[in-house]
Amino acid sequence: MGAGRGTIAAMYPALGAAAVAAVIAATAVVMMRGRRRVVTPEERATYQVLHLATLASEPLRQGLRDETAAAALKHLRTLVGAAGLALADGTGFLAHDGAGGHHREALLAAAQRALSTGRPVLLRPQELTCVRLDCPVRGAVAAPVSKPDGGTAGALVAVTEARPTPGLVRVVLETAHWVGLQLELAELQEERARSARAEVRALRAQISPHFVYNALTAIASFVRTDPEQARELILEFAEFTRYSFRAHGEFTTLAEELRSIDRYLTIERARFGERLQVRLRVAPEVLPVEVPFLCLQPLVENAVRHGLHPKPGVGTIRIIAADAGADCEIIVEDDGVGMDPAVLLNGDGTADGDGGQHVGLGNVDDRLRAVFGDAYGLVVETAPQAGTRVSLRIPKFRGGAVMSEPATGGRPAAGRDGRRA
Repeated sequence: MGAGRGTIAAMYPALGAAAVAAVIAATAVVMMRGRRRVVTPEERATYQVLHLATLASEPLRQGLRDETAAAALKHLRTLVGAAGLALADGTGFLAHDGAGGHHREALLAAAQRALSTGRPVLLRPQELTCVRLDCPVRGAVAAPVSKPDGGTAGALVAVTEARPTPGLVRVVLETAHWVGLQLELAELQEERARSARAEVRALRAQISPHFVYNALTAIASFVRTDPEQARELILEFAEFTRYSFRAHGEFTTLAEELRSIDRYLTIERARFGERLQVRLRVAPEVLPVEVPFLCLQPLVENAVRHGLHPKPGVGTIRIIAADAGADCEIIVEDDGVGMDPAVLLNGDGTADGDGGQHVGLGNVDDRLRAVFGDAYGLVVETAPQAGTRVSLRIPKFRGGAVMSEPATGGRPAAGRDGRRA
């Protein structure tokens, strides 16, 4: 502002100090009005409600425990407009925020009644006898926290400094219903996480038997003829299995996933020799991107087993990872025998010489959609004798697992047009 004062004074030397100050003030007001958004009381109230609901939903999405209840109540109490707020389950109070803690027994009894009957319970002043002369509590409302299946997960108790009104009862009921929906979403997320872990275990079981047999057979063939090569292959096999059977983490980095794929291909090249060619093109900036654990390994394995193994002569696998704005685009492509898109769309595997099926693609597609949403499923382009191209996109900044609506059990799309199923 000092620079502005000098400039105006220089432009208008005849103006006095008071006039200059008035011009500056008027200019500042105009600039502030130009930048300021018009916010009505209704818009401000809507924002406040949504903001508090968002803050309260985050801990509730982690399940109903003492610490999550305490974190949610400090926001819910402001949302309800109560002097105090408590959340109880079948065993007792999980947390209490604000006034009314010295009425614990009466409030807990009301919560238990709401839990057992599934109906709201009102406590009037005569039901809250207190020896404290300065006690501000004049009533309370307990509402059951219902679940969509008809059961109750707990009870929400609001403490008021006035007699409970029908409006307060309605607010507490709606808030309790909203809490129940958040807890239902928490159960859904946990079920989704368990399903994802089960799919990873199933994927490991699918990959391991045939690969272990082929790897050990390839290593055995070098024990006498090339002991040093056999030793290197054993080390690669050990590192590959250590990574594949690690017991922690549903996500890994693209760099780690590609490193494991390189070990897998090293062992497969020992089997195929010059018949297996690999082309890799990876943008360095996408290497730290977090990807679901074992999301690329099945794509590469399918390319080897189902695309190149039945093909006579030399076959090539291309792996591309490129920066695509907010996403990382990954392509696994082979020039093998391909397959009928209808077979893949219907989810029917076709057995080959290894006895495997194209079930790994569906596993990966389901997990991608579950974590990132349906827009991030696999896109598979294939046709008989035309090779197979599998592409996917991974958000570069996922900020935690983004859970979509439950997957419908669909399979990755198949076809040369690149459209999803």
